[in-house]
Amino acid sequence: MASQYNFKKIVTIPTAQDFIDIILSKTQRKTPTVVHKQYKIARIRNFYLRKIKFTQQSFHDKLQLILTEFPKLEEVHPFYADLMNVLYDKNHYKLALGQLSIAKNLIDNVAKDYGRMMKFADSLYRCKCLKRAALGRMATIIKRQTQSLQYLEQVRQHLSRLPSIDPNTRTLLVCGYPNVGKSSFLNKITRADVEVQPYAFTTKSLYVGHTDYKYLRWQVVDTPGILDHSLEDRNTIEMQAITALAHLRAAILYVMDVSETCGYTLEEQLNLFNNIKVLFTNKPLLIVVNKTDIKRLDELSEEKKAVFEQFRKDDIRILEMSTFSEEGVIEVRNEACDRLLAHRVDIKLKSRKVNDVLNRLHVVQPQKRDERVRAPFIPEGVIQRLESMQVTPTESTKKKTERDLEVELEEDYHLDLRKTWSLKNDNERYDVLPEIHGNKNIADFIDPDIMAKLEELEREEEARDQAGFYDIDESEDDEETTAIRKLAKKIRYKRHVIIGEARSKKQARRTPSVPRPKLPVARERLESTMSELGIDMDNKEDSHYVAKMHETRSRSLSRPETKRKREDSEGNVRSSSKRPRDQSGVRDVTMAKQARKINKVSQRKINLDARTGESDRRIFVKKPKHLFSGKRSTGKTDRR
Repeated sequence: MASQYNFKKIVTIPTAQDFIDIILSKTQRKTPTVVHKQYKIARIRNFYLRKIKFTQQSFHDKLQLILTEFPKLEEVHPFYADLMNVLYDKNHYKLALGQLSIAKNLIDNVAKDYGRMMKFADSLYRCKCLKRAALGRMATIIKRQTQSLQYLEQVRQHLSRLPSIDPNTRTLLVCGYPNVGKSSFLNKITRADVEVQPYAFTTKSLYVGHTDYKYLRWQVVDTPGILDHSLEDRNTIEMQAITALAHLRAAILYVMDVSETCGYTLEEQLNLFNNIKVLFTNKPLLIVVNKTDIKRLDELSEEKKAVFEQFRKDDIRILEMSTFSEEGVIEVRNEACDRLLAHRVDIKLKSRKVNDVLNRLHVVQPQKRDERVRAPFIPEGVIQRLESMQVTPTESTKKKTERDLEVELEEDYHLDLRKTWSLKNDNERYDVLPEIHGNKNIADFIDPDIMAKLEELEREEEARDQAGFYDIDESEDDEETTAIRKLAKKIRYKRHVIIGEARSKKQARRTPSVPRPKLPVARERLESTMSELGIDMDNKEDSHYVAKMHETRSRSLSRPETKRKREDSEGNVRSSSKRPRDQSGVRDVTMAKQARKINKVSQRKINLDARTGESDRRIFVKKPKHLFSGKRSTGKTDRR
């Protein structure tokens, strides 16, 4: 990308002190930091040698990145090379980059020398001294580059603000004296927003805008104003315009102010044109006369008209425009674009490449079939429309938009969407829209008096019911009436069933309830049921169990709302529904002793851990071991 350099991607350059702090901090973070006296001398040497090499490599990479990112004046387009020479002085720029390149090589040599000396260090102290000396010398070399780093950072900031100009694309270049209307012209034909003020040298640098013409993108460059004096006397602002004129292959628009309100006479503007005329060779040129809203070309005196005779002799096109009233602005742009397109085509036709293209093209010219003239047929409607389009509409014939109506009527405005409807009968435009369902108009099936009729019907039914119209003896019913009554009875039953199911489901969702019999069970009935199940009721233990169960059942039925509790042998109150833990699942005394023995054995492991019981979940060490350990001596430290 030699022609269009992307200066915004250049890395930020720190100051010398920040440079050193960044690299030394990185060295401390990325290399081991703990060394012990009992290490072997080879290991100590490697420890400090690693720090020296890491610091050297970090300085080397950072400086190399700066040298690579900054553009080389020999590689960029001549326009950018000259522009940078004008803005920053080519020699100063090269010198600063050269200083950084020398510093990079010096740092490499320092690391190499101290690496050799490290091989002869015979103690931890000497290794440490060599490391400190090496890092100190590297830091000193960077400190000496303070001025170069500051200068390059300023250059970087300025470069990033430069407009992105493509020297090879279609370009219109606007030049002339200060305050003649160059920036106003750029603002009118592009979306650029260049500052415009009624004094000279408002524009201090190059500005770029883009416009579209004939489906192509055009680059418009606004240059700072130029004064008529020698090249050596021109300042940096003027030299930017001279550089653009010299190197950009563009259509030149030389803007002149015929009203002389810019502060310079027409003769001075002509002298400037003759002074920089050399830069216009082999480029399309237009003389643009601006500020015609103040004074037109025809209104000038004979002496001042003579100024433009030179342009007519050289066959240079003169165009008039006014950036204030926008008269002729688009015509100037179109003419400049057309001339530049024709010029670029001529250049391509003169090049060698065109021969290869022309050899592959074959243009066929159609031949006449006979001498008869066949005129094109254009329908009458098209001709009338074209004629009506050519007539400029007046204020009265101009159609009012909804916005115009809204502004005119203000609060009385109402958006009427139906007035533009195209219907067979215009008087149906505001009819009520029918509601259609199933391809049928709902309004056809609705009686407007239906509510009144329903109320009348209900009153009539109530009167009949009270008069006993429906109290008919069922024995006198015929078969049809009997069938209807049976069906009604079934429907009522089904309805009650559905309501009952819904209620039970609703109650089940709220609280599950256990159904209980309302009447207490007799003891005789319970004993007979147990006898049928095979339980010997003559046995005392079984009969005692049945009696106990009957007693519990009776108590639960008599007092369902109270919570039953009882005391065990030790006096502890507990729920009667649960058996003691040491008795649950135990058949006899022997089995209970065995269970207690197993419990004691299982408790031994818990006692060894110094736990109070099986529910003790206390963790004594709350941090893993690796979080207590200090810095590691070797290996990567970026694991976390």
